[in-house]
Amino acid sequence: MTPRQRKGRVCRPFMGDGFYKPRAMPLSSLEIILLGHDEIEAMRLCDHEGLEQEEAAMQMNISRGTLQRLLYAGRKKTIEAITQGKALQIEGGEHIVPRGRGRRRCGQGW
Repeated sequence: MTPRQRKGRVCRPFMGDGFYKPRAMPLSSLEIILLGHDEIEAMRLCDHEGLEQEEAAMQMNISRGTLQRLLYAGRKKTIEAITQGKALQIEGGEHIVPRGRGRRRCGQGW
């Protein structure tokens, strides 16, 4: 039996820097924490845009439970990097679908 195919996570293209690190520390001497585009998008929608989790989950085409897991993981990684002097590398994420692609029009709208 094969596992079910996962839904794509709709994310706005990330236009920021790919790395954030403490000042005056060479990157080669720092531990790097990977932060996915889906985690950044969840934090952007809820924390920056101020959307409720249900609305943010709908925009990303995921369940509210999945959004909560992304928020928890993203916030934990960000706080760890800030408080423990580690670098953040923003890349990847699971099943990312750029906003505007992979969505078909149906009778109920988009």
